[in-house]
Amino acid sequence: MNALEPASGPDLLVAEPLVRTEIKIGYVRVSTGGQKLERQLDALTAAGCRKIFADKKSGKNVLRPELKACHAFLDPGDTLVVPSLDRYGRSLQDLINMVAELRDRGIGFTPLHENLDTTTPGGRLVFHVFAALAEFIRELIVIGTNEGLAAARARGRVGGRPTVATEEVIKAARDLLPPSRIVLAGISCT
Repeated sequence: MNALEPASGPDLLVAEPLVRTEIKIGYVRVSTGGQKLERQLDALTAAGCRKIFADKKSGKNVLRPELKACHAFLDPGDTLVVPSLDRYGRSLQDLINMVAELRDRGIGFTPLHENLDTTTPGGRLVFHVFAALAEFIRELIVIGTNEGLAAARARGRVGGRPTVATEEVIKAARDLLPPSRIVLAGISCT
């Protein structure tokens, strides 16, 4: 074989999966129960997804029940469609591992926001670039948040809800309690 002959084995430039079913399965995620899925569900429905799995759980790791069910549901030739890369995974390593697993199983992957198709070599290249950028941006947000909290603490401000229990409210609540008799080491207190 010379340098101009194709290498034996699978052609690395062939789009995968080799046999596409055109069946699109969707996955959506929000981080908390208070967030709404409607916008993401609408986007996946408009993209033609036949079935959509939805998690209300942090994307920090892959321990999400609906994601697991979604992966089990997918067949070779199907395409997994997500609204955006950050809805599928938050760490670069998780994104790469999950998409590689899909590719090994002959399943396509398309994040709508980034408009990528990982069944093509160019799509896979851009996916890796976007995934790295998504993780970078997430890390910048975490750093900025932590710096902001530290600056607020340095100025004496504490996060969280403002207290509603003033001294007057606490005294009024105590006045409403029935008198009780407490005996500590033989000393009677009322």
